[in-house]
Amino acid sequence: MTAKIYGLESLVDISLDSGARLTLSDGPLQLGWRHSGMTSDFIAEIMALPYSRSKKDYLQAHHDIGYLSNELIENAVKFRQPGEILIEAGMVKGSFLIRVRNAIDRATSSRFQQLLQRLQSKEPGVLLLEQIETNAISSAGGSGLGLLTLLSDYDARMAWTFEENNDEQIILTTTAAVAMPPSSNL
Repeated sequence: MTAKIYGLESLVDISLDSGARLTLSDGPLQLGWRHSGMTSDFIAEIMALPYSRSKKDYLQAHHDIGYLSNELIENAVKFRQPGEILIEAGMVKGSFLIRVRNAIDRATSSRFQQLLQRLQSKEPGVLLLEQIETNAISSAGGSGLGLLTLLSDYDARMAWTFEENNDEQIILTTTAAVAMPPSSNL
């Protein structure tokens, strides 16, 4: 398989063997939006536990972990090809790190890679404001607001790996990390 990486390549090789691993599978109920929220809430509950000595730190960690997880899982559910979505999450060197892996079609891969190239052209905050203005005058979907918000407002560090699987599918692995408050429990 050939791979193309965008973003911080150093995130791609970080091991999450000591973290949590979840698999969302297709089934009779089909994967949908509700699975994104339930799964991200579960991840936030588990990963924020070390911050429970301070209500403020716990709430901040829970919010940041939940928002980041929800954005990545929602995008995986929304743009995926039929099949499983693999989610890995853990704490690594003072940051929450999540990796989401799913199959997408070639057209989605092409559109997303164009968006990622655009992200490299300007600061995320500038692009976020431009996209908000564009959305105000247009009803077009696929705006990337969630991704831009993660990069701009949450200082998320991100990497995307596109691997050719076969003629029809690309395996997309999205890795993201956000800094967490220091905790005496970690």
